Amino acid sequence: MEPHPDGSVPGTLFVADGVTIAPQEGLVVRFGRNRLEVDLCIGADDLQVSRVHGTITCRAGQWWLDCTGRSPVQLPNAVLLYSDSPPVPLDVGYTPLSLRSSRGREHVIELYISGPRGNRPSAWPAAETEEPRRWRLSRDERLALAVLGRRYLVNEPHPQPLSRQQAAAELLDLDPDGRWTVKKVEHVVADVRTRLSSNGVFGLRRDEVGEPVGLTLAVNLLRELTSSSTLVPSDLDLLENPDDAPPCE
Repeated sequence: MEPHPDGSVPGTLFVADGVTIAPQEGLVVRFGRNRLEVDLCIGADDLQVSRVHGTITCRAGQWWLDCTGRSPVQLPNAVLLYSDSPPVPLDVGYTPLSLRSSRGREHVIELYISGPRGNRPSAWPAAETEEPRRWRLSRDERLALAVLGRRYLVNEPHPQPLSRQQAAAELLDLDPDGRWTVKKVEHVVADVRTRLSSNGVFGLRRDEVGEPVGLTLAVNLLRELTSSSTLVPSDLDLLENPDDAPPCE
């Protein structure tokens, strides 16, 4: 393996607090609450975190994550790894691992595994902050999604989308000229989901979330739109003046 310019080799495991671990067959990296038993200490003052909550093991050039704690380790896309789950391989790039406590706390380990062409991400403390990727929405799309996701925009705890029937009725009242129906709401939302999915957003297709689908697709769509600042609380103003919605942005 050729080293990177920073001296690391492909497959090097980086941890956000500055720990760097070169790949070595059979190497086991332990994480958990007991600083004396682990390599990465997390949740030292939280008894919901096990003393050794999990391991990251290098096997055949791949890092594998295993949970040994009493509560699961959460990976991206809401994947939960339990103590009786088989180990899972960690992909090249960034992976956050979360440990949640019943006391409302959440502990996160940020991992980065270097690939064959890339180094560890550099620190840029003085650089300009990048804008989030905001998605283009038409006037009807923004209006429909602001109604559908109103509970998200007012920061309700555990928000859920309005039903298609509720949204259609409210939209028809707000915008009679729009001739809103349940079918129109469904088509508008489906068009946005398809567009975002084709641009790499995961969890917006039935085959990506499994059955029963329920509200999962709508929830994932609204989470993406709100977390990217595509939909923001000021969009609720459209519910008072729908004609103020821009034609497309």
